[in-house]
Amino acid sequence: MQSTPRVIVVGGGLAGLVAARHLAGGGVGATLLERAESVGGRVRTLERDGYRFDRGFQVLFPAYPAVERELDLEALDLRRFTSGATIARPGRRSVLADPRQRPGTIPATLLNPDITIGDRLRVARLWWELRGTDPDRFFDGDNRARDADESIERYLLERGFSAGFIDRFVAPFYGGITLDRSLSTSSRVFEYTFRTLAAGGAAVPAAGMGAIPAQLADRVRAVGGRIETEAAVDAVSSAGSSPRVTTADGTNYEADAVVVATDPPAARELTGVESIPTAARACVTQYYALSGDESLETGKRLLLNAVDDDGPNHVVPHSAVAPEYAPADATLISATYLGESEASDSELARRTQITLESWYPDRRFDALETVHTDRIPFAQFDQPPGIHDRLPDARSPDGTVYLAGDYTRWSSIQGAMRSGRDAAKAVLEDLSR
Repeated sequence: MQSTPRVIVVGGGLAGLVAARHLAGGGVGATLLERAESVGGRVRTLERDGYRFDRGFQVLFPAYPAVERELDLEALDLRRFTSGATIARPGRRSVLADPRQRPGTIPATLLNPDITIGDRLRVARLWWELRGTDPDRFFDGDNRARDADESIERYLLERGFSAGFIDRFVAPFYGGITLDRSLSTSSRVFEYTFRTLAAGGAAVPAAGMGAIPAQLADRVRAVGGRIETEAAVDAVSSAGSSPRVTTADGTNYEADAVVVATDPPAARELTGVESIPTAARACVTQYYALSGDESLETGKRLLLNAVDDDGPNHVVPHSAVAPEYAPADATLISATYLGESEASDSELARRTQITLESWYPDRRFDALETVHTDRIPFAQFDQPPGIHDRLPDARSPDGTVYLAGDYTRWSSIQGAMRSGRDAAKAVLEDLSR
């Protein structure tokens, strides 16, 4: 009688969890090894003193195809951001909204001094152009919607968008998505996310972004997969017919296949695949508490810093979007700085206070209390034009070792989840032979 194939998944981020679920569901014995105390990788939520702090500024795009396929969105009890943003600069704040969702915002949007009528028409035209495109075509080889790739900035300039619109809105808005305010990121990322945001907006689970890997872990166990935490993997060997995984405590796991689903630097070290990208985009997100009766008067919209200065790229009104993120008597906001700032936590808090007081000249923010800081040196891999043509795929490592990670697709929750499913499919196909 033939024994059940055994597969080890190294890494408990979104890619590893999705891979383990599909492997176990496909009839193999899947064991996931995660070095931390809990799964989630870069997607985590810390709960402390009645607050919920996601690991850096993170949101879920519910219209991502992999999100719709892999998650029970109703069970996540999503709290949605209002589309658009508040564009802030010293002495002035203006609203850019999506009138399709909130017709009452049409007057404020039309009167927005930061956006021209021409730019509004170009946004509508671009949305109409991209809405009918199969999202997989933005990245998938010969089926790509466009063969050429270019920076986001060049892409927008070629379509006639004004420099003011790009500098004041797109740069900080996409600075939050790509951690690249210079807009040197691949335009394929812009097209995919623009289409997805227009289709479904952005949201967070009521229990924080950590609810996403928690749900995926439950689904792994429900189909018979095993998850072992605090199991740091030091080596993966593809020699011979059975690959071997060795953990830091000297435990050896032999299997019929191994899926490496760690962060990019660790994946390159474990597999030797040189095409795994390791150039990083970093950020610092700092959370602040205000008294419960204070508000940033932006509703559930992001506040975008229209000026490229020492202040934060954007500010998020977390408890306005999701009241569950803060105690009833407090307001929780955050500010995100792009790159690895050398400034101390107190200096960053001071910069945020100065920035807020410039945006709200009739208010003081002396009561701004720093309650948590996340410094994330590897939040995303860098995605310049052309990089997606050079990324590895699931079968790039030698032997029966496979890759699962957004670095096989593109840096996003969509890329991570899709890569996990792709890796599981490759393993199951090869084992069936």
